[in-house]
Amino acid sequence: MNLFESIRIAFASLLSNKLRAILTMLGIIIGVGAVITLLALGGAIQALVTSQLQGLGSNLVFVFAGTNDPEQNRRVPPELTNADVAALADPLNLPAAAAVCATLTRGGLIAYAGASFDGRVAGVTSNYLAVRNAKVEQGSFFDQQAVEARSRVAVLGANVRTTLFRDEDPLGRRIRINDVSFEVIGVLAAKGGNFGPSEDDQVFVPLSTAQLRLFPPPPGTINRVQVSVIYIQAVDDRSIDAVIEQATALLRQRHNLSYQDSNFTLVTQEDLIASFGTITGALTAFLGAIAAISLLVGGIGIMNIMLVSVTERTREIGLRKAVGARRRDIRSQFLIEALVLSLSGGVLGITLGFVLSIAGTYLLRRLAAEATARVQLSAVLLATITSVAVGLIFGMYPAIRASRLSPIDALRYE
Repeated sequence: MNLFESIRIAFASLLSNKLRAILTMLGIIIGVGAVITLLALGGAIQALVTSQLQGLGSNLVFVFAGTNDPEQNRRVPPELTNADVAALADPLNLPAAAAVCATLTRGGLIAYAGASFDGRVAGVTSNYLAVRNAKVEQGSFFDQQAVEARSRVAVLGANVRTTLFRDEDPLGRRIRINDVSFEVIGVLAAKGGNFGPSEDDQVFVPLSTAQLRLFPPPPGTINRVQVSVIYIQAVDDRSIDAVIEQATALLRQRHNLSYQDSNFTLVTQEDLIASFGTITGALTAFLGAIAAISLLVGGIGIMNIMLVSVTERTREIGLRKAVGARRRDIRSQFLIEALVLSLSGGVLGITLGFVLSIAGTYLLRRLAAEATARVQLSAVLLATITSVAVGLIFGMYPAIRASRLSPIDALRYE
């Protein structure tokens, strides 16, 4: 019997028991669909996070007060001050840096004419736009003179502007931030969700105003953390390592740290991307293990149904052997039927994966308009190879069992 005839008989056997075949393939369908969807969504999320981190600015090094070790923070209290910002901004101290920007971010209630927005208030230096690749859509951003004068002026994020003012022109209006009056002088262009709090949900005020008017330290205390984050923009991507080395040495000297661990942390965009990639990779591996269990269940289902098929067709096997069919002919026939069953499940699983990827893209685009989950050719090939492997592994035993049936006993079988 040739290959095409064996495949025709296999499909005829599947079509004669459609419901049983579909239920048998269900594990393969779910497993293959899950693998394809996970790979597509994982790649989309990774690309989305990478693009959003790059949207924070180019060639940035982030300086945070303290570390992730609470015990170390207790031994060496976190510190990041205005004087540190000034020292880092000095070209003589940091020749590898093109610009330095500082922020102090806290939660705040922004109110206007009965409307309110519970968002974030960011005190920033006047060069924030250039360092963070942000743009003003309406009005203007405050300058260095406003920072030095501790002016009560504010620039709104896109979502804050929409919530508070709707169709009204916000320029020149006065809003209240934590019950302190500010004049709106500008609105930032919508930027979408970024890594961390979105700029669209923030209000920007001069750094000095935030430090002294909105979030002053309690009386009689020493404020060692005057800024939340310092952004250092390297001259180019080749200067990032030099920036890290120079900034670390300068801050350790300023904080009088000789042998102690640093009381600050420097992180690059690549570090953040790598960390997030590790998290998503671990999550994908975990979910992939669950999908593998589904494939295993599907393989066991194929073995079970093929054993049932051998029992049901015992007389047919005996008749074929009686007219000259060899063991390898019987073995090949049942092995091909197992492969057709698993490959059919694989094709349906690939289709399911495409459908779920489209649904995943729809959900992701509610978070970021540019997010797209694309099914890669490598994922389709992996699914196909997996389906073939499941069919071969779990179809081998029933095929061998069918080929070893005695023709006399098979013909007598009722």
